[in-house]
Amino acid sequence: MSEIKPLNWQPAPGIGYTVSRRPDGGMNIVFTHLDDATIEHWRAFALEHLLGADRRTRNLYDLRAVKEIPEKAIRTAIEVNNDPAARNIRLAVVVSSPEVAEGIRQIAALSFPAAGAAVKLFTDINEAEAWLSRPLDQIP
Repeated sequence: MSEIKPLNWQPAPGIGYTVSRRPDGGMNIVFTHLDDATIEHWRAFALEHLLGADRRTRNLYDLRAVKEIPEKAIRTAIEVNNDPAARNIRLAVVVSSPEVAEGIRQIAALSFPAAGAAVKLFTDINEAEAWLSRPLDQIP
């Protein structure tokens, strides 16, 4: 098995997310808030991390602490998902409620590319983990 890619992530004052490595080599990203500074910090981290992405991976974005997802955050996620390297990612996004998930779907339906990450929204962390644990050759 190849060596796990370093995270190259450092916390910053006031930034509303943390990043840790998953046992499977992917990332767990836990958001506590989505202000402009957090969105921009995450965008830069995500785009940098996609550089040199050469293998399939599993990421989990835990947004359960965020009760309302701003449209800017969704559009930024769509932009990052347009990176060709995103096609190697299976991404589970866990949100606080079905209403939040529906709001994301409505905006994302307008512009999520078919070539990006395999993304699925969840309100249950266990269902998200079960989906992520499927063999990577079964993307989506």
